[in-house]
Amino acid sequence: MNIKDLYIDFFVSKGHVQIPSAPIIPENDPTVLFNTAGMQPLKPYLQGEPHPLGRRLTDFQKCLRMDDLEEVGDTTHHTFFEMLGNWSLGDYFKEESIKWSFEFLTSVLKIPVEKLAVTVFEGNDMVERDEESANIWMSLGIPKDRISYLGVEDNWWPNMELLGPCGPDTEIFYWRDNSEAPKIHDPNDERWVEIWNNVFMQYIHLEDGTFEPLKQKNVDTGMGVERTTAILEGFCDNYESSIWKPIIRKIEELSGKIYYEYPKEMRIIADHIRSIVIVAGDDSKIYPSNKDQGYILRRLIRRTIRYAKQLDIDMNSDFDRELALIIIEEYQKYYPELERNQDHILEVLALEKKKFARTLEKGLKEFERFIKDHDMVDGFTAFHLYDTYGFPIEFTEELAHEQGIKIDIDGFKKHFEEHQEKSRVGAEQKFKGGLSSSNDINTKYHTATHLLNAALKVVLGDHVHQMGSNITDERMRFDFSHPTKVSKEELDRTEALVNEWIREDFPVVRKEMTKQEAVETGAEAMFIDKYGDQVTVYQIDEISKELCGGPHVTHTGELGHFEIRKEEASSAGVRRIKAILN
Repeated sequence: MNIKDLYIDFFVSKGHVQIPSAPIIPENDPTVLFNTAGMQPLKPYLQGEPHPLGRRLTDFQKCLRMDDLEEVGDTTHHTFFEMLGNWSLGDYFKEESIKWSFEFLTSVLKIPVEKLAVTVFEGNDMVERDEESANIWMSLGIPKDRISYLGVEDNWWPNMELLGPCGPDTEIFYWRDNSEAPKIHDPNDERWVEIWNNVFMQYIHLEDGTFEPLKQKNVDTGMGVERTTAILEGFCDNYESSIWKPIIRKIEELSGKIYYEYPKEMRIIADHIRSIVIVAGDDSKIYPSNKDQGYILRRLIRRTIRYAKQLDIDMNSDFDRELALIIIEEYQKYYPELERNQDHILEVLALEKKKFARTLEKGLKEFERFIKDHDMVDGFTAFHLYDTYGFPIEFTEELAHEQGIKIDIDGFKKHFEEHQEKSRVGAEQKFKGGLSSSNDINTKYHTATHLLNAALKVVLGDHVHQMGSNITDERMRFDFSHPTKVSKEELDRTEALVNEWIREDFPVVRKEMTKQEAVETGAEAMFIDKYGDQVTVYQIDEISKELCGGPHVTHTGELGHFEIRKEEASSAGVRRIKAILN
C-alpha cells in the first residue's frame, strides 16, 4: 500500500478527517507563489477560524519550493514534493501527537526504535525548555542519550523574529546507514536523517517582543513522502525508490544511457518533469511567462530541455510528452485535476519547447558574434549566456573549446553566486511563511474578490467564473473566464456595482453545510474537487454565495472604495483584472 494511504488510514482511525490537498497555486495567501508546506493552506484555521470538518484533520499536500533549485541533482533534493500532515486545531496537544507519531513509525511502518532519535527545544531567556516533549519520548522508549536539546534555529517554528502564533517543535530522525546506530545522538552526524517534524503552536509572539500562551494551542506535523519512502525501501538515494523508478527507466530508454553513469542529469529531468506536470496541471492553468508562477514553470521546462540535450535525447521527439504522461498516470489517482488538465499540460510543454529551441538558436548566434572580436569568454558573458539563453556553463565550455578559446570560470562563478544571493533574498520575501501575514488589508481584498466575481456575472453573463486570484497589501488580481476583452463601459459598470454593494454595507454571513447542500443552494466554488464533504459558505445578501476558506470582513462597508486599474488577457479564454481598495 502507498505510504499516503497508510498515513491517512492511521490518522482517520485516531479521529481525524481527511481533507483534500489544496491546489499547488495558493488562492488566499499573497506571501507565496506556491504552497510550500502542508500548513500553508490551513493558516486561517491555525489562527482560530473554525474548520468545517472539525478540529482533527489529516492530508497529503502538494508542495513546491525553489530555494534549493541548484541542489537538485543530488540524492535528496526535490522541487515538488508531497507532505503528509495531521493537525489539531485546539484539540489534542503534545502527548497524543508524539505518541501517535511513534506508533505510526514503529507499529505501522515497522521502523525499529533502535533506529530513531529526536530533538526538542532547549529553551532560552523568553521560553522555557521543552521537558514535556522529552519526557513523553522517554516514556515511549527513546533513550535519554537519543534526545538532543537544540536552539531556535533547529527546534522553533517559524522563527523567533516573526510575530504571531509560534512554538517549539520536536523532530524525529532515522539512522540511514547499514552500521548499528550509535547509542548517543549526534545532531551533526548526517547519517541521522529527519523524517518527521511536530510543531506545537503554544505561544503568540506579540509586537512588544513578549511571548504569551495561546488560547487555541495547535499541532502541525509534517512528514515527507519521498524521503520516507526511500528510507523504508532501504535506499540512500531518493531517486532509486519506487516513486522514481518508472520515470528514470523511461529517461534511460529515451537517452540510451544508464542512470548510474548520468545520475545528476537524470535526477534533474525526473524532478523537473514531475514539478512541471503538477504546476501546469493545476486548475488555474498557468502558462510559461516572465513573472511569478509562469516564470518558475518556464525555468523548469527550459532546465529539463537543457539536461535532456546533455543526454543526447532527440529534441524533435516527443520525449517531454512521454515523460509527462507517466507522471499523470502515476498521480491522477491522488490529484484528479491532472487528468482533466492533461491537454493543457501537454500544450504547455510543446509550446515552450518550440519557443526555447528558438532561444537556444539566438544564443548560439550571439556566441558566434562574440567570439569574432574576443579571444576569451569572460565571466559576465558566460553568465549572460546562462541567464538569458539557458546555456549551462558546461555547454559554453564545450563551445569555447571547439573554437580553441578559454573561458573565465571563476568570473562566471562570481556572477552566478551574486545571482543566487539576489534570488535567495527574493525567495525569502516570497516564501517567508509563518502565520502573521493575513492582515486586515488582505482580508478586505479577499472579500472584494467575491463582490467582483458577482458583479462580472451581472455585467458580462453567467459564463463568468473565477479562475484564480492573487492578493498583496497593495492590490488584488482576479482571473476569470471570458472570451473577449472587457470594454471600458463594462468595466465602469462593474466597478460602480461593486461600490454600490460596498455602500449598502451588507453583512458577510458564514455558514457550514455539506458540499452537496452548498451546490444545491447555488453556492459557487472555483475548484469544487478541492473541498471536503463539509464546507464553509460565505453569503453576501442575494449577491454572492461561494464556498471559501479564506479570511473575510463582517460587512461589505469595511472595504472602502473599489477601483479597477487594469484589464488584460491572462491566457486563452481567461481575462485578468487588477484593482485596488482606497
